[in-house]
Amino acid sequence: MSKEIYDKARAYALHRNTFGTIQDVYSKIYNTLILVCYAYYYFWQWSIKIAKYYNFDHKNEILISAICMLIIGVFSHISNVPIEIYDTFVLEQKHGFNKQTAMFFIKDEIKRFLVTQIITLPLLCGIIWVVQNGGDYFFWYLWLLTVVVSLFMIILYPEIIAPLFDKYTPLPEGELKQKIEELAASLKFPLYKLFVVEGSKRSSHSNAYLYGFYKYKRIVLFDTLIKDYCKKDSNDDDKEIGCETNEILAVLAHELGHWKHNHALLGFLLSQIILLANFIMFAKLLRYTPMYSAFGFVDSQPIIIGLFIVTMYILIPLNTIFNFIIVVISRRYEFQADHFATKLGHGEALKAALLKLQKDNLGYPLYDKLYSSWNHSHPPTIERLEAIDKTK
Repeated sequence: MSKEIYDKARAYALHRNTFGTIQDVYSKIYNTLILVCYAYYYFWQWSIKIAKYYNFDHKNEILISAICMLIIGVFSHISNVPIEIYDTFVLEQKHGFNKQTAMFFIKDEIKRFLVTQIITLPLLCGIIWVVQNGGDYFFWYLWLLTVVVSLFMIILYPEIIAPLFDKYTPLPEGELKQKIEELAASLKFPLYKLFVVEGSKRSSHSNAYLYGFYKYKRIVLFDTLIKDYCKKDSNDDDKEIGCETNEILAVLAHELGHWKHNHALLGFLLSQIILLANFIMFAKLLRYTPMYSAFGFVDSQPIIIGLFIVTMYILIPLNTIFNFIIVVISRRYEFQADHFATKLGHGEALKAALLKLQKDNLGYPLYDKLYSSWNHSHPPTIERLEAIDKTK
């Protein structure tokens, strides 16, 4: 890494860390106001008034909860827009990553809000119905519902949702496609489709990932990952971004290492265990009157409010521990995937790719080990390079 790139990476890291601190303070102020002003209580009362105004059944808890969730979603989304604007048009723009126009950003936010509501509102109604009809052990049925929905979303997201936000096109015929197919075949990876996503319309950050069920696996490459693939704009004329074919193969060998070690499945199982733990605690506290009274609900105990209170506030300490466990496991998985790629003979190419990706994404190379262990799901590049050298 040259001194020029190092200075840019350092400036980007400092700016993002400062922004992260401001974002945390902003979030705490917003949540404090929500609590102090009994906002959830007023959202619930507004929902009842809206139902009465339109002659809906205002005693139907599922209906009122859906209206309340929509109101909360609107407030939450609007409150987060200034943060998103600064992140995109100030921070990312200043460091040369943002490619979005104002109109692209507005359309993206509208689509994101609508898709979120279309998914969460029916799910919420299902959750409330299960709690109402599931008896004392409703948390088991609630967990099974979320498992089914999660699996359904794994199928739905790449086919329906993701194309709403980004353009996916088949990777053109050529050396890169041929070598990727050969790599997949050598590992008996059931490659179904191979896509390039037009991430350059959104940002100059680059990546690659795998997804899909059973024999319908897909590989997706960011167009910014492939050298000379995407058209440069006036700000990128002097930049040399993207990886060579052998480096892309090394990156995919790393991703295939995650598949070979079943990291996605293990991560899914861990997330479900955490979710079940949250639901069990929710079941224990569902009818705890002082919890509702503290939020202004003296005469009623709406299920949706109890769910918010337990999962978003009461269980913060427990979920913080869970998040740390996830980070520790994720870092271990990254080393395992690097080891897999190196054993396949892609060690040198992987090292070159990691260095290029760090340069292209302005990744800062130096972090305190304790800080990194708590905050970063991926180990620093230096640690990964050292591990690759030891593997060889």
